Amino acid sequence: MFKVTIDRDKCEGCGECVDNCPASVLEMVDDKADVVNPDECLGCETCVSVCPSGAVTLEEV
Repeated sequence: MFKVTIDRDKCEGCGECVDNCPASVLEMVDDKADVVNPDECLGCETCVSVCPSGAVTLEEV
């Protein structure tokens, strides 16, 4: 199981993480990325790697 966290202060609202997540874990909410389906996370780290501002973190729980 994995936990995705978005630092909304760092998030620039580009949507790269949302567009590239293969499991639809993230959605844009109020022009920022937000975790909406946390149980679907595959732990692939795609969201982390595509985020230009370093706002996304992923940890195994």
